[in-house]
Amino acid sequence: MDTIISYFSTIPSSHRSLILVSGITIFWLIENAFPLFNFKYRRFHHAGINIFFTLTTIIVNFCLAFILLQVADWSVNNDFGILQWLPEMSIGVYALVGLLLLDLIGAYLVHLVEHKVKILWRFHLIHHTDTWIDTTTANRHHPGESVIRFVFTTLGVLLVGTPMWLVFLYQTLSVVATQFNHANIALPKKVDLYLSYFIVSPDMHKVHHHYVMPYTDSNYGNIFSIWDRLFGTFKVLPREEIVFGVDTHMQPHEHNDLKNLLKIPFQKKK
Repeated sequence: MDTIISYFSTIPSSHRSLILVSGITIFWLIENAFPLFNFKYRRFHHAGINIFFTLTTIIVNFCLAFILLQVADWSVNNDFGILQWLPEMSIGVYALVGLLLLDLIGAYLVHLVEHKVKILWRFHLIHHTDTWIDTTTANRHHPGESVIRFVFTTLGVLLVGTPMWLVFLYQTLSVVATQFNHANIALPKKVDLYLSYFIVSPDMHKVHHHYVMPYTDSNYGNIFSIWDRLFGTFKVLPREEIVFGVDTHMQPHEHNDLKNLLKIPFQKKK
């Protein structure tokens, strides 16, 4: 565990970028070999749009990273936050509790709020417009949403009292988890079901991308599935019945055009 702490305390930006690129590449290759759905689409054009949004997400987080660093250092130095107030525990339990709480506030909560608050939904909507969900969809976030998510991540770090090494560890696991659960892959159903009791599995998350409610408003989890089960937002839909997208933007000129996607949050509601 000391090795993990040491590594993530000083993880270079190049390593974080390598993990992101490696994850997309590995799941991209697996999708090609064992696809869940045989999409009829221009795969590289689709990937180009999603990679653009991935790059804007990286830029937003890079530009604001100093805020996260300052908040994490302040929390630890001033003994502020849940982790700082809990009794002494093993470092393994400490890390697990921190990861769970960061996932609750920085992922589940912000995702839930984005679906419930209309102005925030207009930004998050871009993620849901994708009708061909694959591993590149993982970071298909409007730059405005990237800022919103950063605010909640920072709030999570403050309230949890998270040291920076644990923040970097969480972000790394989060990247890989979201690439995995968005990937267009078909795990054996029993394996997927078993995984869904612990982490957000591909079938579990794809229910969230079904084009109509109430399924769109379910399965908000990112890494851990416990929050959806605990707060009653967990739903099941057979993979064969899932239709990707969102019912207000099902036409290609709405969901497969970069300029339109950037404008969606500012367009008049249909």
